[in-house]
Amino acid sequence: MQETESAKESTELSATAVAPAGRVLAGEEVLAALARGLTGRFTGQRVLVLIPDHTRTVPLPLLFRGAMRALDDAAAVTFMVALGTHVPLADDHLLRLVGLTAEEKARDYPGVRIVNHAWYEPDTLVSIGTLTQARVKEIAGERWHPTLGGDVDVRLNRAAVESDHVLIIGPTFPHEVVGYSGGAKYLFPGISGHDMINVTHWLGALAGVRGTIGIKDTPVRAMIHAAAELLSTPVTLAAVVVEGKDLAGVFIGDVYRAWSAAADLSSARHVRWVDRPFERVLSCAPPMYEELWTAGKAMYKLEPALAEGGELIIYAPHLSEISAVHGEHIEAIGYHVLEYFLKQWDRFADVPLGVLAHSTHVRGDGRFADGVEYPRAKVTLASRVPPEKCAELALGYLDPATIDPADWIGREDEGVLYVAKAGETLYRHKG
Repeated sequence: MQETESAKESTELSATAVAPAGRVLAGEEVLAALARGLTGRFTGQRVLVLIPDHTRTVPLPLLFRGAMRALDDAAAVTFMVALGTHVPLADDHLLRLVGLTAEEKARDYPGVRIVNHAWYEPDTLVSIGTLTQARVKEIAGERWHPTLGGDVDVRLNRAAVESDHVLIIGPTFPHEVVGYSGGAKYLFPGISGHDMINVTHWLGALAGVRGTIGIKDTPVRAMIHAAAELLSTPVTLAAVVVEGKDLAGVFIGDVYRAWSAAADLSSARHVRWVDRPFERVLSCAPPMYEELWTAGKAMYKLEPALAEGGELIIYAPHLSEISAVHGEHIEAIGYHVLEYFLKQWDRFADVPLGVLAHSTHVRGDGRFADGVEYPRAKVTLASRVPPEKCAELALGYLDPATIDPADWIGREDEGVLYVAKAGETLYRHKG
């Protein structure tokens, strides 16, 4: 398959590989790009490699093996799953993530460590500096709100500070908090402390999903990049763009430029523009979203194509958990529009900002006036979460057993949309 390169990016990146529109890269092309971009960059160094968890679609086993070929002259290699605050993976799950059995790991990669970002262990984190309130205000611009608080202590997994080089390997998709995922987002929130996680997510909530997702340059992205500049360890990025289960592009080099190139390709591959908004959407959350904390992406990626007063159904018959980590907070506050919290701040000031942000993202846009909440659209959960729990959360309920996805297919002309695998492709109304 012919490889094409952007003339602009080819002068700035160590390697690129981009498939023509409508096609994907062969595995050999991906491995060749990794070899060109990474070989010889880490000789004798202690390298920390940041990778996504199972809630992102990416051919990680292929990327793992390609990266290890290029890292064979490194002094030490640790692969760390950039969990943010996701649930840590068991040892056997860590191996499956990169396509290894215990026997293969012992035989082929005995010295390589594969670990979680242990965000739940305080000694894991170290401060690398501060983003002052004035700096956050400058970055936030018109989206600044006093609820963002004061100075932000930028804390990061100490492994990033103690390594000689950080290598990030991960996909870029439209993202509800930052605009497009990937790049330095694997540092913040990937392996960061709670302060950065909370403030960046709340800054994204103040803009709303429809004002953020699929937009390349956002205040949250600027804040992440400002924090990344505080890290003295060199960072290299191998950004990939996924098409189905394969890759449409690979961009290797500087963490900012490689991410920028990947975001540009993601905007071409992962955004579907629709002529008119849909009145009803059946948004199927795949099994990789094991709790509503991540399955909320089935709402985020569809809200920009949802009509005023419409209904989005998160269809997840496998799902029974709201959040293993944050469930207590979420169940206490429910899912509400932004103004619901801002206009009653005394009630919610002690709730982590990241949890409040998740609540508003799932609920979508709307307003709160005279003690009454007016959501822009209805969000219904069709899962194993019982109806009484959905009511407590201020979400609609639908028995998943009553839904036949076949009844939803091919009805776009009627204002009805069926999305078989929601969470990564952004649907947006042209208007």
